[in-house]
Amino acid sequence: MISRREFMTAASATAALLAGSGVPLGRLAAEGRLTQDNLLSFDATGNVTLIHLTDLHAQLVPIYFREPSVNLGVGDSKGRVPHLTGGEFRKAFKLSDGSAMAYALTADDFDGLARGYGAMGGLDRVATVIKAIRAERGDRVLLLDGGDTWTNSWTSLKTKGQDVVEAMALLKPDAMTAHWEFTLGAERVRELVGGLDYPLLAQNVREKEFEEKVFDGSRIFERGGAKIGVIGQSFPYTPISNPRWMFPDWTFGLREKELASEIESLRAQGADLVVLLSHNGFDVDRKLAERVQGLDVILSGHTHDAVPEVTLVGKTLLVASGSNGKFVSRLDLDVQSKRIAGFRYRLIPVFADVITPDAEMKAHIEAARAPYANELARVLGHTDGLFYRRGNFDGTLDTLICDAISEQRDVEISLSPGVRWGPSFLPDSPITFEDITNATAMSYPACYRMTMTGARLKEVFEDVADNIFNPDPYLQQGGDMVRCGGLGYTIDIAQPIGRRISNLTLLRTGEPLDASKSYTVGGWASVNEGTEGPPIWDVVSDYISSKKVVSARTSTAVNVKGA
Repeated sequence: MISRREFMTAASATAALLAGSGVPLGRLAAEGRLTQDNLLSFDATGNVTLIHLTDLHAQLVPIYFREPSVNLGVGDSKGRVPHLTGGEFRKAFKLSDGSAMAYALTADDFDGLARGYGAMGGLDRVATVIKAIRAERGDRVLLLDGGDTWTNSWTSLKTKGQDVVEAMALLKPDAMTAHWEFTLGAERVRELVGGLDYPLLAQNVREKEFEEKVFDGSRIFERGGAKIGVIGQSFPYTPISNPRWMFPDWTFGLREKELASEIESLRAQGADLVVLLSHNGFDVDRKLAERVQGLDVILSGHTHDAVPEVTLVGKTLLVASGSNGKFVSRLDLDVQSKRIAGFRYRLIPVFADVITPDAEMKAHIEAARAPYANELARVLGHTDGLFYRRGNFDGTLDTLICDAISEQRDVEISLSPGVRWGPSFLPDSPITFEDITNATAMSYPACYRMTMTGARLKEVFEDVADNIFNPDPYLQQGGDMVRCGGLGYTIDIAQPIGRRISNLTLLRTGEPLDASKSYTVGGWASVNEGTEGPPIWDVVSDYISSKKVVSARTSTAVNVKGA
């Protein structure tokens, strides 16, 4: 049987252009030259290099992560980047089927390509990429972390983010912003930020009583003879998407007016370039760039979009760097006379079997994981089929979670949040406790059991749908639709709130939901304080252990209209 390394050197020719190198990645694969040097090769330009890493979600080791097969846009975003998937995405960016970049960026034939190209990410490989760029570019480099970095793995949960904070310290970022970090609680966030050698920037996080900034809003850095003003923009809807009680004295929001003032202040201090380090999400950032003047670059995070080219919004360069450590963005800028005279960009794919692990980071990760090694490696069962999370309405991993809730909590209807983090499991593979916690580890994991009326369920689904499919990006919160088990429905994404959801059906009986009747419902990740129930990872682990082998099942209970 052909080995993975043999596959990497014998892959068929493709046209997956790595922007900036001038050399097609597929041609390199066909010629047996898909190497670390090729992946990092870059036709450098200008006097400033921005490196962007975002939405790591505490994934310190390589993982498999399938990109979405469905990512619908609405309003002005319909049919535009980043709402292209599969063949449409490959056509837009001239990626050949089966190429390395097609595997990294799209979902088609993920299983087969994954067994050839291997896992991606790993912070020790990311460290190698960053060190190589720094060695090449010297004092021109600015490394910026877009947030969602410290949480959502078992070791980060057990150490309250300490393992990731210490690993990131080895990368020596220049600044970061945040979102899921706040689910560690205000006190812990302040404690961790106080120990950083770099700032957490968030111009839009304020004290509730006097509207004073909780964190610095911006910082000026000098690189390559240019003054670079960096503004941090945390996720504006954190108190809605996550438990407000964990940071009760802080307020968030987009704060356009304050952002404009921050830009003006940086310019007054002599900034040649203004960069927004954002966790707004791509569509929100695109609208923001249209409305707020003076932003030269937006480094976008939150919605996990990986886009292999810069998106131009007027004169603003919009960069989207993916998630889970799969990619590192490099943006070279020629900054002259307080403007960008030229640029070159590459979304660098972090193929774990090609990039040599950095020894220092590798040692740290191994030491940090060692106390939990037995837990992480515990095998719960095996897969029959591909398990993945990403998609607007369902994923086979979410269906597994809903099935586990339905059986273990003995409920008629199960609900699971449409979060976009959580790696994929390949067919015919063991499922470990680490696999499950990578998809469920959070600080409010209780799997509740309660009753809800049919009317309340419709209200919940309408509210979530509006958060995702409101045509105004400023009223979207990212993420995907709540997943459900035991329940079917029709959604018309083109309709307004209150009219999107119809035909709610209890699947076990085939009967329509009665608005006045109560149903037993199980779910997890409730933002309500005091929610009771076993942690979701125990619920799912017990279910898999009882089944031994679990089959991937795609839900067919959601009928989508208006796309």
